[in-house]
Amino acid sequence: MSEEDKNGFLGKFKTTLSHTRTKLGRGIAGLVLSQKGISDEFLEDVETQMLTSDVGIEATTEIIENLRKKNNRKDLVDPAKFIQHLKGELIDILKPCEQQLEISKDKKPFVILVIGANGVGKTTTIGKLTKLYRKGGRKVMLAAGDTFRAAAIDQLQAWGEKNEVPVVSQKIGADSASVIFDAYQSAKAKGIDILIADTAGRVHTKDNLMNELEKISRVLKNQDQRLPDEVLLIIDSTTGQNALSQVASFKKATPISGIILTKLDGSAKGGVAFGLARKFNIPFRFVGVGEKVEDLIPFNCINFVEALFPDKDD
Repeated sequence: MSEEDKNGFLGKFKTTLSHTRTKLGRGIAGLVLSQKGISDEFLEDVETQMLTSDVGIEATTEIIENLRKKNNRKDLVDPAKFIQHLKGELIDILKPCEQQLEISKDKKPFVILVIGANGVGKTTTIGKLTKLYRKGGRKVMLAAGDTFRAAAIDQLQAWGEKNEVPVVSQKIGADSASVIFDAYQSAKAKGIDILIADTAGRVHTKDNLMNELEKISRVLKNQDQRLPDEVLLIIDSTTGQNALSQVASFKKATPISGIILTKLDGSAKGGVAFGLARKFNIPFRFVGVGEKVEDLIPFNCINFVEALFPDKDD
């Protein structure tokens, strides 16, 4: 990634995470300004600020304990330097999840299965992914596996037309696994590089809908044991800590190889990324930073953390 891209993405992260920065970063910065030294009481206040910013219990506990140990060793020195140590702890939580999605040219078609709860932005994210891969010179096909809603099929077809890629679909109510099976056969015959399959938005507490995901995976594996190559779970950042229960439930139905965080621009709950990283250690492939097609960018842990704290002139 070029320096220009890095700087541009940092700017997008700052804009996108403005609500979370107000709640988390500025809240902690305000605590720091009121301190003359690092005390247990101060660390408890920071802990409370992190918990109310959806960082999550496990991640927050680990971070505060590490900071307390550093303070006992006199490593924190003063509140001004405390922020740098805190940033380091936050980056350490996210770093294992900074893994970009690599599309193997040896696996053709490379099959991406997109899953998620109702209303998280699956179809829109598929449109953005399609644009991204088309821009990179890949041949893409879409599969309208969300057969429960006619609007979902129409929406995916609209994205197909916009990106000039074929869309395989059937009538409303058709078997989702059958649609994706047909799409795979077509993509294989036509030499398609990437097949992106939509699935129905499902409430993660409904077992019958989760069973549908298991069926889709079985049908794909009957074609090739490696399939699907990638299972992307779309997480709506505005759901906060509920995202953890979503991931846990979806994991029971199918292995998850990557997460895309959407709607960060409209949420003050971006801290949930730390809870997800600490609990599941699933790679964050991309983050949604806006409504435009180009507003789907690779996850970068340093940019994410830096964007959470106000600049000197902010």
